[in-house]
Amino acid sequence: MVLDSLSSGVQKAVDRIRGTTLVDKKTIKEACKEIQKALLQSDADVELVFDLTESIKTRALGEDPSKGLTQKEHVINIVYDELVKFLGKDEAQIPLKKSKILLMGTFGAGKTTTAGKIARFYKNRGLKPAIIACDTYREAAYDQLKQIGKSIEVPVYGDPDEEDSAKVLKDAMEEVEEEVIIVDSSGRDALNEDMVEEINALNRILEPDERFIVIPADMGQQAGKQARRFQEELDITGVVVTKMDSTAKGGGAISACAATGATIKFIGTGEDMKDLEKYDPERFVSQLIGYGDLQGLLERVDEDQAEEQVKRMMEGEFTLEDFQDQMKQVQSMGSLDEVMGKIPGINKSKLPDGLIDIQEEKMERFNYIIDSMTPAERKDPKLINPSRKKRIAHGSGTDTKDVSELIKLYRQSKKAMKMFKGGRGGLRGNLQKMMKQFGGL
Repeated sequence: MVLDSLSSGVQKAVDRIRGTTLVDKKTIKEACKEIQKALLQSDADVELVFDLTESIKTRALGEDPSKGLTQKEHVINIVYDELVKFLGKDEAQIPLKKSKILLMGTFGAGKTTTAGKIARFYKNRGLKPAIIACDTYREAAYDQLKQIGKSIEVPVYGDPDEEDSAKVLKDAMEEVEEEVIIVDSSGRDALNEDMVEEINALNRILEPDERFIVIPADMGQQAGKQARRFQEELDITGVVVTKMDSTAKGGGAISACAATGATIKFIGTGEDMKDLEKYDPERFVSQLIGYGDLQGLLERVDEDQAEEQVKRMMEGEFTLEDFQDQMKQVQSMGSLDEVMGKIPGINKSKLPDGLIDIQEEKMERFNYIIDSMTPAERKDPKLINPSRKKRIAHGSGTDTKDVSELIKLYRQSKKAMKMFKGGRGGLRGNLQKMMKQFGGL
């Protein structure tokens, strides 16, 4: 998942609460120190962080547990609630209807890539999007958008030879027939008078339903200042935070934007066109705290038409054929590390060594090995004795050590999924308990 360092710090705080026999003042103080450390390292505002942890302390020491919750669950629930408030409170509302969206932001924020990601977001939900290339300031911006449009099969309108962005938009609006229009505007090194004038001109022509500012996460707490300036000058309706995968400052950027009252609509979590998530602070905090993002995972699964395979993965009952299917799904959904981070109840730090460190090349090798097995061996790996290992290795062009490693990782994976499934009530019971504990996440 994104923000691994922040998540690790928050989970240390939660684990400290879980691991104590008595949730006393000392335990709460130590847990708050872990949260402070994690947030400050992500470049969150010092004053806001201390306000957050003070609220956690006050509530944890002053409130009685709700009916049905233990003291530990009650305190963890408080941590969850306060982090949600800190990181935005409200889930982004993205109406799936005919819309016009104007993107703005400084140079290098990732507007052009974001335009493609948002187009794909709407397309995957049954609407017909189009992108208009109005960045006439940056060289090759039009060509980049055309390549993006081709990759996601979305039309791109514009004129690479025209320097007047307002004229580009006027001409394009006479041609475009799609339901969702996304306009990529020019960026600058800073918000200045020329940029404000240009955006206002585009705004008058387009009459957009949404005006999104695109802000890179590596700005940290400075993102709040930029969001505030764009709000004051251009009346933005939402924020898209990009580059969440490449910086430790993402928590600072999100909290800073939330503190200004700006609504965060999307977060960009990678370079691929599919790496865009509608921002939901409850789901985001669920990941930070170690309760995963089951809904987000299943949304990814739906996109790749593989829901049944991932359900089997979470049930912990699968053969080597299923394991092979899962490796293929991981290659299309993201890294195994990312997928594990979205499954509720799985603490990645406690998984067996090597389980989530399967690289692309190794996955390919494992696929060849499984393909070289008989149907009976794929269904029951216990049949694979030393002589069969030699035959499988020879048939797949690998070594017997590779076959042994595959079987070991398969068994570890199966064991890890059983750990998740285990306990009274199984998978369904564990999820229902989690949903109840956190107010129906």
